[in-house]
Amino acid sequence: MYFVFLFGLLELASSLPCDTSGSNHELLLSLNKDLLRSLEEQEGLPNPSVHLALRLSDFHNLLKEAEHLNRLKNDLHNDIQSSLSGNQPVTGRLALYALALKSSCYDLNTISFTVGDNSETLLVHLKKQMEQEKEYFTFSQRPLTNYYQYSLGVLALCVNGIRVNNHVVNKHIKAVENEHFKYGDTESIDTYAMAAMALQCVKNAGCVVKKSGCNIHNGAELDAALSKIKEKLLASQRPDGHIGNEFSTGLAVQALLAMGSPVWECAPSMDAMRRDARGNKYRNPMAISQVLPALQQKSFLTVQSKDCQNEDNTLVVEPTDPVVVLPSKLKVAVTVEVVTSSGTSTVYSLDVPKGSSLLEALKLLKEKNVGFTFEKESSLWGPFLSVVNGERARQSDRRYWHLSSDGTGLTEGISDFKLDVNQKIMVKNTSY
Repeated sequence: MYFVFLFGLLELASSLPCDTSGSNHELLLSLNKDLLRSLEEQEGLPNPSVHLALRLSDFHNLLKEAEHLNRLKNDLHNDIQSSLSGNQPVTGRLALYALALKSSCYDLNTISFTVGDNSETLLVHLKKQMEQEKEYFTFSQRPLTNYYQYSLGVLALCVNGIRVNNHVVNKHIKAVENEHFKYGDTESIDTYAMAAMALQCVKNAGCVVKKSGCNIHNGAELDAALSKIKEKLLASQRPDGHIGNEFSTGLAVQALLAMGSPVWECAPSMDAMRRDARGNKYRNPMAISQVLPALQQKSFLTVQSKDCQNEDNTLVVEPTDPVVVLPSKLKVAVTVEVVTSSGTSTVYSLDVPKGSSLLEALKLLKEKNVGFTFEKESSLWGPFLSVVNGERARQSDRRYWHLSSDGTGLTEGISDFKLDVNQKIMVKNTSY
């Protein structure tokens, strides 16, 4: 009787949501409102990942979501159009755009891009982008962009009911087998997570065991790849519950949920994300857009079954008073070391107001006229360094500027990382 009672409790626990208390409900509402506020505060292009998270949420402000959808269809659309016309790879942006439109139940067949004199739908262009990614393997043994964007492309095609090319999927499976999801020597948990959702979608679509003529080598290979990803994610779970780091945990939990993990398996990571959210760790809208679906036990794969019917429309964002942040009178000493691709090193020192962002510190250093210069580019996560002291780290060369503080790699971008103590920042031109 004891064991029957024990197993009954375990079964009940595995069927309950990871968050049922009132405080967790309020936390979800708060994160949702933070995302909605970010729509008014964002600079640059509208973020399709934010739109996707808003649409997957249990709480809605349909007017603001509709306004953001229109911005995506104008501003982001035009940016992608420009890149396509310039023959630049856009797999990631195009895939997220497709997922965002799908989350609003929008007819993607009405969205098209024109290259030269030829106008084709978004999904046709995405299929072509994936073919280019696949063909790039022939001489480089890697995708044209990176495996994260490659995974996004597979996922976006799959959730929209488009059959994914056999060779595209097989390249994906082989990359998992050969553990190619790395930046340098560090495994990319984000990439493993996105690959899991993409491959799980392919499996769910029946592209195994010849059910729909996909003829992937066999279902066992796909299952083995998914099992390996799950092992990687669970093995990367830290004692504090994070999987990888604070900013990869959201996608990792999404992946585990998409692969059918029971809720008790993700509970420690759910708790870690809640602690981070209450501690205001997720200031970046992109981070919230990955955490919010996970905390509501959903994943980007959930968009496949979105029907947009009978949605809650009660979410109201209260006006907030503008916050004026006065420069701190306290100073912290910061040393910045720049290491070029050839290994040469230049060291700079400066004092900055405590609490300054790394970006603000770099601007101050540039203003000192000590020979330090930099350029930045925009991304969905915010600005990132592209050129330092005249040297460019380009994705096409598989290089980037790796940032670390006192030897520990940064998990936040240059506009989010705060300088609260004396420290040494290294900016190193790094290959991946």
